[in-house]
Amino acid sequence: MELHKAAHTVYKTQYHIVWDMRYRRKILVRGVAESLRLLLQEVRKFHPDWFIEEIGIEVDHVHLYMVILPQDAVAHVVATLKSMTSARLKEQFPHFLRKVYWDGRGIWGRGLFVSTVGINEAIIRRYVRCQGEQDTGQAQLEF
Repeated sequence: MELHKAAHTVYKTQYHIVWDMRYRRKILVRGVAESLRLLLQEVRKFHPDWFIEEIGIEVDHVHLYMVILPQDAVAHVVATLKSMTSARLKEQFPHFLRKVYWDGRGIWGRGLFVSTVGINEAIIRRYVRCQGEQDTGQAQLEF
């Protein structure tokens, strides 16, 4: 298990995030889906502390497995991802998306699903129990 580090913080705040297309339109076909995958991977250029570990794209919704900073609100992260990808996809596929979404609004649905992804409870129990067993640093446990 890889831990992430920031100033005075070590974290592994993991989330499973799902959002869908507005009206559940089935538009994430091969070319659009590949463009979306690339756009999501580019997010690291602008937000280096957001780690998209896995991307799953269905024809009408997106699954992400992400690690974000503990102080980042999941709703803000998702809103940013939706905003960035919607704008770029509309630039890349203007005619196709204009046929499906004729009102000029975004392509993503308003809602989302989010769930935390945790570490195995037994690992946490062992970690807490073993604190103080080593003179320097934290107890090294196998994850």
